[in-house]
Amino acid sequence: MTLHTTTPTDLSSRTEMEQRSFALLEELQIPYSYVDHAPALTMEDCAEIDEVLGVKMCKNLVLCNRQKTDYYLLLMPGDKVFKTKELSSQINSARLSFASGEAMEELLGVLPGSASVLGLLKDTEGKVQLLIDKDLLCEEFFGCHPCKNTSSIRFSTEDLLNRVLPKLGHAYIAVELRGE
Repeated sequence: MTLHTTTPTDLSSRTEMEQRSFALLEELQIPYSYVDHAPALTMEDCAEIDEVLGVKMCKNLVLCNRQKTDYYLLLMPGDKVFKTKELSSQINSARLSFASGEAMEELLGVLPGSASVLGLLKDTEGKVQLLIDKDLLCEEFFGCHPCKNTSSIRFSTEDLLNRVLPKLGHAYIAVELRGE
């Protein structure tokens, strides 16, 4: 696995959402590093990625309410266990479940296993509410996929909060998950 610090040379081989992810970071002149790797489908798959990038990749969960009228993208530490009840009470939304692959593709332009905060590039209508676990907000660096789980990117949490999210037109709600 090779660590890169410049835009991939052959963007034509990447998905549209990957191209848009890298273009956003370049447009905002955000320093980043990335690695290409085999599909990372679980947090265990991310162990080597974490080591090479020097950051813990976070879990990115796409959730919805029972009526499928409210959608959420939850970013949380990879080593925490997700408890629906714990989150539901904080956002006043009962009966949360995982969004379907179709909804993920429609709202964020990603397939299951590739959810990413950078998928908010596609959510220009603000249909997805971003939720970030407070523990991630304390980290110096942030790690995510560029909308496909065969690459991972690291950039500063400060750049995520103060440059990327404002550019995407998305605010976030800080949540506190114990994961117990």
